[in-house]
Amino acid sequence: MLKELKPALILLVLLSALTGAAYPALVTGLAQATLPDQANGSLLKENGQAVGSRLIGQPFSEPRYFWGRPSATAPMPYNGGSSGGANLGPLNPALEAAVQERINALKAADPGQQAPIPVDLVTASASGLDPHISPAAARWQAPRVARLRGLPEVQVLALLERHTEGRQWGFLGEPRVNVLTLNRALDRVAP
Repeated sequence: MLKELKPALILLVLLSALTGAAYPALVTGLAQATLPDQANGSLLKENGQAVGSRLIGQPFSEPRYFWGRPSATAPMPYNGGSSGGANLGPLNPALEAAVQERINALKAADPGQQAPIPVDLVTASASGLDPHISPAAARWQAPRVARLRGLPEVQVLALLERHTEGRQWGFLGEPRVNVLTLNRALDRVAP
């Protein structure tokens, strides 16, 4: 019986070493050599302190900040350990109620804003962690942010334009605005 088990045990040890140590070490080394910022979480640092990641949405609830997409993670919003959408269908009453609640909150935060609310401000992304909003969603919020920070709206819109990222490689996706980097830039202009 030991004769039959010996090859299986040797294979188990070899494959464990290969897939549990060698392969992860190779991939980690390649990532650190070719894309060190992304491999280390794309952390945004100020004064040597990490203030967030450019890859994961963060909660901003104060009206003087731009707000990101709603998070669908549980048990708390923007929880990187539980990425995943709500999986509610378009006719589900719970989704309709959640969207209506978000619409009401946006209108309450800026009662003077009469423009239609961009859809990405009331629906969560597939991962629940999207750090970006559309330029339209950012422009919709610009009057509120400018007013509460005591800045001219044109200055906030100019800052927004500087933080609008184009399509990836010029043809993939849509233009987008990273909420964290925009809000950090706002804090430097008008704390």
